[in-house]
Amino acid sequence: MPMKKLLFTAVALGFSVVAIAETDEEKGMRIAIEADAFDNGFNDFTADMLMTLRNKKGQESLRKLKGKTLEVAGDGDKSLTLFFEPADVKGTASLTYSHGLKPDDQWLYLPALKRVKRITSKNKSGPFMGSEFAFEDLGSQEVEKYSYTYLRDEACGEFECYVIERIPAYEYSGYTRQIVWIDKQAYRPMKTEFYDRKNSLLKTLIFKGYRQYAGRHWRADNMEMQNHQTGKSTTLDWTNYAFKTGLTENDFDKNSLKRLR
Repeated sequence: MPMKKLLFTAVALGFSVVAIAETDEEKGMRIAIEADAFDNGFNDFTADMLMTLRNKKGQESLRKLKGKTLEVAGDGDKSLTLFFEPADVKGTASLTYSHGLKPDDQWLYLPALKRVKRITSKNKSGPFMGSEFAFEDLGSQEVEKYSYTYLRDEACGEFECYVIERIPAYEYSGYTRQIVWIDKQAYRPMKTEFYDRKNSLLKTLIFKGYRQYAGRHWRADNMEMQNHQTGKSTTLDWTNYAFKTGLTENDFDKNSLKRLR
C-alpha cells in the first residue's frame, strides 16, 4: 500500500477511535464549548426591546426597554436593562454581572422606593418584573454553569440541531435540568425547555428571526417564553442592535443605577 494511503487510513482510524471513545457527556461539553467560542469577540452591544406580557386569557401588557451588554475577558458578561414605558415601571433598571462557577451578582433599582435592591442567591428563580423570565435567565450562559449530556441530533425547522441536556451547577437554581436545541450551522440556540424542581416541564423558550451582525454574531429578533403550568407567556422583540459601541466597565456601575434615564 502506498505511503500516502497508509497515512490516510491511519488518520481515518484515529478519528474513528476518538469518535467511539467520546462519551455523551464529553460530546455535550464539547458542543457547549464550541457554541460559546463561536460568539466570542462581540465586545459589546446595545438593543431596544419590546416586552409583551400575556396572561392565561391572552390579555396583553407592553413594556419598552433598552439593553446593554459588555463582554468580559475571563468572566461572564455584564448586562444592563432599563425600562422606559409604561409610567409605572419607568426608570426601573436591572444589572447583572454573570459568572461561571459562582452565583451571578444582580441588582434591581426600583424608582418608587428610590433604592437599589440586591437579588440574593436564593431569589434568582423568581420572576423578573412579572415576566416569565426568571432572574437566573438574564445572565450570560457561561459553560461552567452546567454539566452537559448529548442526547441526539434532530431537525429543528430548516436546520439540523444538536439536542443536549444541561444540569445547573448553581445550588439554588429553579431548574433541575434544561433541554437545549442548538443548530449545527452557527451554534444558535433554537429552543430551550426548562424543568422545575419536581422535574416537570415548566417553560419553553423559542428563538426566532435570527440575523447576523458585524459579519459574525447572530442574534434573534424574537424570543418567546411560554409557561406551561400557568398558561402565561412573555415575548421579547429585539430591534436596533448595535455592536462595538465603545461601552466600558463604567457603564455597568451599580452605583449609577439611580441616575439612569
